[in-house]
Amino acid sequence: MQAAEFVMPGQRADAADAAHQSHLDEAERLMTVCNSCRYCEGLCAVFPAMEMRRAFTAGDLTYLANLCHNCGACNSDCQFAPPHEFDVNVPKVLAEVRNDSYARYVWPGFLAPMFHRNGLMVTLVAALSVAAFVIGFAAWHDPAVMFGTHTGPGAFYRIMPHNTMVAIFGAAFLWSILAIVMSCIRFWRDIGEPAATLRDPEALAGGAHDAATLKYLDGGGVGCMNDSDKPDDNRRLFHHLTFYGFMLCFAATSVGTLWHYLLGRDAPYPWWDLPVVLGTLGGIGITVGPLGLLTAKFRRDRQLMDESRMGMDVAFIVMLLLTGVTGLALLFLRATPLMGTMLALHLGFVFGFFVTMPYGKFMHGIFRGLALVRYAAEKRRHLG
Repeated sequence: MQAAEFVMPGQRADAADAAHQSHLDEAERLMTVCNSCRYCEGLCAVFPAMEMRRAFTAGDLTYLANLCHNCGACNSDCQFAPPHEFDVNVPKVLAEVRNDSYARYVWPGFLAPMFHRNGLMVTLVAALSVAAFVIGFAAWHDPAVMFGTHTGPGAFYRIMPHNTMVAIFGAAFLWSILAIVMSCIRFWRDIGEPAATLRDPEALAGGAHDAATLKYLDGGGVGCMNDSDKPDDNRRLFHHLTFYGFMLCFAATSVGTLWHYLLGRDAPYPWWDLPVVLGTLGGIGITVGPLGLLTAKFRRDRQLMDESRMGMDVAFIVMLLLTGVTGLALLFLRATPLMGTMLALHLGFVFGFFVTMPYGKFMHGIFRGLALVRYAAEKRRHLG
């Protein structure tokens, strides 16, 4: 039997740097070819942004990669796409550069290697560990409480006290926000855009509009090419369901916080109450949307993908899906003896999602939003 090869952390970092430089070199070659052709300039924001440049720094290529929505239209339209000898495959190469950026700007940097491989396993272990701790602690303290039937205001807090819940999940959420902000600062500095752009109302409004509508996931108006040259709007629909479902869940949590601290009302709330309505709609969104995205990902043309990063891509989608499924299950089972178990599972998946947000595919939405803000600003400067 062959012995397993031991790789030092420094060697792993050197290999990652070499791979990143190779991806940048290939992206620069493709952008040079595309800048000479310009056939795809009407498809999305990447090609007009490319045409504003004659040379491409590493920051420019990172910016263009995060501006790309991976709709696949340029690959379908390109006369130089594989198997042509020019081997122009913009979606795949920009996906490689884009995925590199998540790890390169992560904060703190030493956590990046945790999610390069087995991302789904790492995330599930974190989530299920928290769920097991909640179940074990509550069952050890009083099994009748853990597996009993509890109804009315404050029922959830018989399983885990409110202040304990706030302390654990508040700390995880604040850590994630800090890590995301630090990563964004690194990204923004590296792409070379001045900080003043982030105070420009027109740029912010333009970027927010393009991000909220997924303007550039339509292949120039015909739709997204996923597993064939026949375009459709399915990926755009599932992205919308996922994003707005997430925002509705966040709104439900925010309203529930106001209800608790301002009105003195404890969860769980009645079915018709605003936090429950928002959470139910959000839960449906982050269940149906991720299911559609997973199906599209596994059916996607492998020529368009960076398959080496599938682990964390899938982990992000699965964690959202499991958060939605367990949240809806908790809603329907909250007046039964299964409430304690479902609450523990739901809290575990929420915790796992929070702690992995800055270290995986969640960042693609953040970086893409910043790239769209920059594009809105430089488009106005260019036209002006």
